[in-house]
Amino acid sequence: MSVITLNELKQQIDAGAPLTLVEVLAPHAYRAAHLPGAINLPLLGLRRMAEAMLPDKQATIIVYCHNARCGSSAKAARVLGELGYANVREFRDGKQAWIAAGYPVEGEAVPAALAALSVEQRSR
Repeated sequence: MSVITLNELKQQIDAGAPLTLVEVLAPHAYRAAHLPGAINLPLLGLRRMAEAMLPDKQATIIVYCHNARCGSSAKAARVLGELGYANVREFRDGKQAWIAAGYPVEGEAVPAALAALSVEQRSR
């Protein structure tokens, strides 16, 4: 499994590189805010839903969760590798780093997600 950095991911998205972004957090976290164009494949249902949601095992798949302390993206990358997906990368810094960099997100609670991030950053 390889890791993709924030800058690399942003460059690939901006360049229109063919990739599938997969948020592995619970559906409520995905609905609140997610990277543009990402699909939601929660870690708990990943084995069961992967083939239907990710039919091309040669596609570039980028998995992410909340932040570097969240281990779900690493687990998801490992599971996808076990299922035969050949080009899986982990965006280890996750959604939190994406938002902190000021990059766009989609979702129902985008302003709330940004506000929560601001509060968390101030408490450090």
